[in-house]
Formats: sequence, C-alpha cells, structure tokens
Amino acid sequence: MLDSIVKDAKDRMQKAIEAIAKDLSKLRTGKASAAILEGIKVDYYGTEMPINQIASIAIPEARLIVIQPWDKNAVDPIVRAINASDINLPPQTDGNVIRLSIPPLTKERRIDLTKVASKISEEGKVAVRNIRRDAVEQIKKGQKDGGIPEDIAKRGSDEIQDLTDEYSNKIDDLKKKKEEEILNI
Repeated sequence: MLDSIVKDAKDRMQKAIEAIAKDLSKLRTGKASAAILEGIKVDYYGTEMPINQIASIAIPEARLIVIQPWDKNAVDPIVRAINASDINLPPQTDGNVIRLSIPPLTKERRIDLTKVASKISEEGKVAVRNIRRDAVEQIKKGQKDGGIPEDIAKRGSDEIQDLTDEYSNKIDDLKKKKEEEILNI
C-alpha cells in the first residue's frame, strides 16, 4: 500500500514538472520558437485544430517564424487565430505564407518575464506541496486504519518529503535556466 502511495505521488509530481516546463517554454525570450504557437486553435472548416496540424512551422532565422499552410484557404483563419491569441505578435502574410517577426525584448520586458517565470515556478511548487500533503494524508489514514505500521508510515512520510525536495529543486533548476535564457541579450 505504501509503495503505491509513493509511486502515485512521484508520478503526479513528474506530471507537475512537465506542465511547468511546458508553461515556461511558452514564455517569449526574444528568440523564435514553435512553442509560442502551441495552444492556438484555428477554426478550420468548423473544427478547432492546432496550427501545426494544418500548416508547417519553420524558423529560418532567430527572430522569425514562418507558417506555411498546406491549404491556401487556411491562411485567413490562421491569421485570425493568431490575432485573437495572447502572443501579441502581428502576423504578416502574402497570401501563401504567414510570417511572425519576434521583436527584441527591452530590459523592462525581460525583467517582467523573469517575474512571470518565477510565478509559474511557484505555482508548480505549490502543486508539488499539495501532492505531498495528499500522500502524507493517505499514509496517516492507512496507519489509522491499521494497514500501515507506525515505523513504515514514518519511513513513507520521509520518502515523500525527499521526493518533494527533489522535485522542488527540479522546478528551481527549470526557473533558473529560463531566467538565464530571458536575461541573455
């Protein structure tokens, strides 16, 4: 029973790390990245589809994203979806290809982005701590019900705390890496 609680907690903490990494990858750093377009859905013939399913995305330069729709009729819906999104990049099109130019970030904007990265990582740490709390409660419940002896419950709680520390450190590493990426000019 204890092993399943620890394994479940570890799996959930790993998913939290993956979610944090995905959220941090969406932060603009002044460099072009296809991750900026993740989450943008295009209304294509009445169906909501991700951009990468109706167009190819290329990054020919450090500050340019080129979107080449496979169907010429998809250009306008893609432009509308990009304009409606929160990426704040005006698309330029010639009728066949859509270009997104990434402007260089100002110092103030870089500092703001590091604050956003800190907020995302703190939310991840809260999620990891909530997972720890749930796991420890399950262990205590198992101990109270008589299914887990006291010494094994203590060892399990310590193991959960070690996992929490490990995953909190991973979140700190992700945040530090993203902040360096943002602040590099």
